[in-house]
Amino acid sequence: MNTKMWIKALKVIPRISKEEWEELDLISRWLIATRAAVLVMTFTSALIAGLLAAISGTPENPAFSWWRFLLVVVGLVFAHATNNLVNDLTDYHKGVDKDNYYRTQYGPQPLESGLLTIKQLYGYIAGTGAIASAAGLALILTQGFSPQGGSPWTTLALMAAGAAFVLFYTWPLKYIALGELTVLLVWGPLMIGGGFYAISGMWSWGVVAASLPYALATVTVIFGKHIDKRNEDKAKKIYTLPVVLGEKVSRGLVLGMMTLQYILPILGVIYLPQYFSWLMLLVLLSPILLKKVERERIFYIFTHARPTQMPAEAKDFWPLWYVAAAFIHTRVYGGMFVLAMLLQTLLWNVIH
Repeated sequence: MNTKMWIKALKVIPRISKEEWEELDLISRWLIATRAAVLVMTFTSALIAGLLAAISGTPENPAFSWWRFLLVVVGLVFAHATNNLVNDLTDYHKGVDKDNYYRTQYGPQPLESGLLTIKQLYGYIAGTGAIASAAGLALILTQGFSPQGGSPWTTLALMAAGAAFVLFYTWPLKYIALGELTVLLVWGPLMIGGGFYAISGMWSWGVVAASLPYALATVTVIFGKHIDKRNEDKAKKIYTLPVVLGEKVSRGLVLGMMTLQYILPILGVIYLPQYFSWLMLLVLLSPILLKKVERERIFYIFTHARPTQMPAEAKDFWPLWYVAAAFIHTRVYGGMFVLAMLLQTLLWNVIH
């Protein structure tokens, strides 16, 4: 059991050799193969869904259920992990990751790097997918027992929509400039809005609106990644939005989305007081929590063209450049967003 590697794999995507891989325990291998560092964003979306359910309803007529919340967390996280494994399998079969492609430079691709055989990867997919499916099936079959009831058919439809988006993200959605929109819809309305419904039994467009600030944070990460590998994707005829729009416009869009992440909570306090109390304004402190050098670097990176050669300060994460900056911001922003929601949930419980 290598807890140090577990923690490292949750923070970054470790670069690891075949020899080092052979020494790892099963959990460490699974965390690396599924790119667990990005699963944290899915966990955050599930947590937001639960916290929104916790402040809905009344003590006499609640909307939150602990056991349903835990099922949502497990279902979403393992579904995302399954998707990452399927993505690597799909890209391997399509030959996308050959010839030192971007994906194999920032972290090991289980098949392309020789860490897993196709049979072993299928085993990882089957096991991970089975856990996600079991959690989802449990939520569907017991939807009538949620605090506010609800329809199992609605839960099934929401999960089917999420599964379709996620399964077809790698192909064809990413190839036709719809991958970024998919991330916005999945990590916001479907994960948070759908998770809220699965937990509470209620559908709320207010929750969908409340999901958008953090959904935009996840989109900046995928946008950053696609800007980084724009030239490689163009050569392989993968037409992501940054390939279609160009680097300069895409960088501007990321800065615009980051700005909206601070404007939307303010609007939420005004127009969605049932979900956003004044405590949500704590997210405005996120830039202050970034180290001065990180703030300056993030702004500099997204206002300048990508370097043609690796900068000295990027040796630990290159070729990640825009995505590394976006991920740092999203990690801090997401932490503050959840902290603000936790505090408003505690305040809600005191008042009620």
